[in-house]
Amino acid sequence: MNMKTSGKAKKKPLMARIPAGFVQAVLKGHSALGIAFAAAIYLVCLSGTLAVFVHEFTQWENPGVEEVSEASPEAVQRALENAVDQSEGEVHHVRLAMPTADQPFLTLAVDAEGGQTSWVADAEGQVVPLRNAWSQFLTRLHIFLHLPAAWGIFIVGMTGVALLSSLISGLCAHPRIFRDAFHLRVGGSRRLQEADLHNRIGVWALPFHLVVSLTGAFLGLTTIIVGVLGMAMFNGDTGRIYALFTPAEPPENTMHAPVLDLRPMLARLPGEGSLERITVEHPTETGAAAIFDTYDEQALAGMSSIGITRAGEVYYEKDIATASLGERVFGALAPLHFGWFGGRIVKIAYGLLGLGLTYLAVGGVKIWLVRRRDKGRPAPGWERVWAAVVWGQPVGLAAAALCAILLPQWQYAALIPVWGVVCLALLVRRQII
Repeated sequence: MNMKTSGKAKKKPLMARIPAGFVQAVLKGHSALGIAFAAAIYLVCLSGTLAVFVHEFTQWENPGVEEVSEASPEAVQRALENAVDQSEGEVHHVRLAMPTADQPFLTLAVDAEGGQTSWVADAEGQVVPLRNAWSQFLTRLHIFLHLPAAWGIFIVGMTGVALLSSLISGLCAHPRIFRDAFHLRVGGSRRLQEADLHNRIGVWALPFHLVVSLTGAFLGLTTIIVGVLGMAMFNGDTGRIYALFTPAEPPENTMHAPVLDLRPMLARLPGEGSLERITVEHPTETGAAAIFDTYDEQALAGMSSIGITRAGEVYYEKDIATASLGERVFGALAPLHFGWFGGRIVKIAYGLLGLGLTYLAVGGVKIWLVRRRDKGRPAPGWERVWAAVVWGQPVGLAAAALCAILLPQWQYAALIPVWGVVCLALLVRRQII
C-alpha cells in the first residue's frame, strides 16, 4: 500500500547535522587548548574573582580609618596639601579617589621624585599612610601576574583569548549542551559526573563567561591592538590612537607656585553625575592643572571629564553622552570585566559566577586526568602537580593576606615571595609524597 508522504523530507535539527568527525576534532582541540593554558586560566580566574572585591579588601586593610560618605571641598584641598607636603621631592601627579559606597574614604596616590606613596584622609583632610599592600598585590597578580608589565599584560591577554576559544570550542564539541542543560548524572562514573557539572556550569553562565573572557582579552592586548590600529590608520603613530582616549596635556609652565587650589574648580563642576576621581598635574608648578572625572549612573562607560588649569581655563572636556562608540566601548571594558557597576549585588553575582568560571578551569583538567585513568593510561605525576596548583594558590594567597595584616609596614612587593614560596612548597611536597 502506498503511503502519501510530504513533498519535503523532514530536516534534522542543526546540531544533529554536525559531522561526528568534526565534533571529535573540536573536542580534541578544546582539550589541548585547555590543558596548555590550564594553570594560567585558573590563576587569572581565581585572582580576578577576588579582585572584584578589591575596594572591600582595602577597607579591611584599614580598619582604623574614619569612614566618610562625602568629602567637602575644604577637606579635599587640605588633604591634597598635606599629601604633597609629606611627599619626598617634587610631586608630578596626585590621583584623588573620592568616597564611594564601596570605599567610604578619600584616598590619594602621589607620584613624586622620592617614589610613589598612598594616603587616606579623614573628614577634616588629615592624611595617614594608606595600607593597601594586599589589594595592590591582588590586582597586580590579576593584571600582569607579577611579571614585567609588558610581558605580563600580554600573557594575561592571551589567556583571555585562550579562555574565549575554549568556551567556543566547548560549545561546538558538545552539540547537545543546550538540550541537556538540566541533565546531571549523579551516583555513577566520576568522570561523567565531572563532565556533566563542567558542561552545566559552562552553559548556565555562558553570557558571563563570554563577557569576562572577551573584555579580559581586549584589556590585556590593548597595546597590540593600538599598535595595529596605529600602523593601519596613522603610519605607525600610536600616540594619535592613545590621544583619542586620554586627556590632552595642559600648557607647560615649570615655575614654582603654591599647591593648586581645587576649591574654585570644584565649584564650577556641573551638577550632573557624581565626582569619582581628580587627577592633579604638577600641583606645585604655575602650569598646574586638574582633571575631574564624574560618573553618569545612566551610562555603563559612565565617565565624563573636564580639565581646568590654574588660571581657570578649560583645556580638556569629554562628555560621555556625546562620546564616540569607540570611546564608550573602551570605557565600558573595565566595569564589565570587574563588575564595578550596579552596586554590591552585581559584585556578589560576579563573585559567584567567577567561582564557577574558576571551577571550569579546575574541572576541565580533572576530566582529562580521569579520562586517562579510565583508559588505562594514568598520569599520577600530573595529578599531583595539578592538585598542588589548585590548592597552592588559595593557600599562597591566604599567606600573603595574613602577612599584609600582621606586618603593615610591608609593601606589596614583599608579599610576592611569600606567595611564591608557599605555592612552590606545596608543589614540591606533592611531588615528594
